[in-house]
Amino acid sequence: MWYRRALKISIIFLYLIIVAGAVVRMTGSGMGCPDWPQCFGYLIPPTQESELQFKPNHNYEKGQVIILGKSLRVAPTDFKSGPDYLESNWNTYDKHDYAAFNVWHTWIEYINRLVTALAGIPMLLMVILAFWYWKGRKWLFFGTFMVLPLMLFQAWLGKQVVDSNLLPVKITIHMIAALFILALLLFLWHTSQGKEEKRKQVARMHYDPVLKHLILIAIIGTLVQVAFGTQVRQYVDERVAEVGYNAKSLWMEPATLMFYVHRSFSIILTILNIYIYYRNRTLRSGHDKLLNWVLVFIGLEVFTGILMYYVDFPFGTQPLHLVIASLLFGAQFYVWLKSMKPSDDNYSQRLRVS
Repeated sequence: MWYRRALKISIIFLYLIIVAGAVVRMTGSGMGCPDWPQCFGYLIPPTQESELQFKPNHNYEKGQVIILGKSLRVAPTDFKSGPDYLESNWNTYDKHDYAAFNVWHTWIEYINRLVTALAGIPMLLMVILAFWYWKGRKWLFFGTFMVLPLMLFQAWLGKQVVDSNLLPVKITIHMIAALFILALLLFLWHTSQGKEEKRKQVARMHYDPVLKHLILIAIIGTLVQVAFGTQVRQYVDERVAEVGYNAKSLWMEPATLMFYVHRSFSIILTILNIYIYYRNRTLRSGHDKLLNWVLVFIGLEVFTGILMYYVDFPFGTQPLHLVIASLLFGAQFYVWLKSMKPSDDNYSQRLRVS
């Protein structure tokens, strides 16, 4: 059905947003566009620093930005400049004091924003198509409709991240909000299945209330681990600013308490998820494929974490570590949805089939 197709594309786009955001973090491009939602006041950002220098006898539009020394100036209204720079024509940009241009950083951040904007298309289409469920399943319509304000809230959080000059706590909230939207989309995917598909799924499953609670604990643990990881990343960013990008061997020297907490907690979560996998196989709960992926993602998380600490942050390991964490969360959350006790009708159907 068209609704589920739009929903699937929306889930893919949300993961693309997470990937793009991870690349922004890896390349240090978060301030590539110092303003929001435009980039240096343009819909399409500049490609050369000279475009951001004051130009005499030039038509400036409201919101366009120039770099003056070590600060930004913003045009408060449309005007044509004279032969010389006139301070009264400009406002000082007061959201932060970052005033630099790097073409790579600018375009990486711009692509990140572009992917986010494009994600709104299938999500809007999904909301329109959800009107078909108005009579039969109003809750599905309202759940789908909630995606739009949540995406707007996520965009607003992106603005707060930029305005704060990448304040770590806001980056953490921004990431957790993306995972919350992902959870909602996966919930909609799970609940919008056809009746026949649900019957077949229930027939292959064995309800285990303990497993359901264990998976929920694992999900919460993953979210906590993401928050811990963001704090570790904050320390890495600070060390990069102190010792330079090329001194990778010093980025985690000395290691902080939060790093050891993050590493130790990963061991606890690994053991928990292995037990969940074992319990599922022993009781034949029917989540084998997804839990196989959960263990794969955990293994990759551990592997990339080891590479970053012991092999001095090989290229690509930082964004990969974050993206895998989001894939892990998605897989765990969907297992949790499938582990819910089926309705009486579906459960009776499962017993008859089995």
